[in-house]
Amino acid sequence: MAACPAWSYDIRLAIQPVSASRARDFVRRRLAEQGLERLEDDVTLVVSELATNAMVHAQTPFTVCLQAFERTLLLEVEDGCRTVPVLVAARGLDTNGRGLSIVSLLSRDWGVNARSDGGKSVWAEFDLV
Repeated sequence: MAACPAWSYDIRLAIQPVSASRARDFVRRRLAEQGLERLEDDVTLVVSELATNAMVHAQTPFTVCLQAFERTLLLEVEDGCRTVPVLVAARGLDTNGRGLSIVSLLSRDWGVNARSDGGKSVWAEFDLV
């Protein structure tokens, strides 16, 4: 995404039990400020999954970034771990392994970018129009 965003927000969160909740509240608040309540359910669920993954698997503080471009809302969760998450098919009564499937289902596209500091950014895109 080469264009400059129309708006951009971010929040840095520590590994704490309340951090996923804070990430959800942050997304809800920012989307409401921009009149994008129609995206609230999907984007909030996706940020919850990505924030939880950052806390459980990366075990580093993480940053939630929300940016709007002409036709796209970009959600990113950046952490300090270079391990790339992999979409797997959860089986039967598995209690884990469904997060990225949810991200894939609710977003237009998603992926992972390596960062120069050794961390990664897991991103998801949503249609604005």
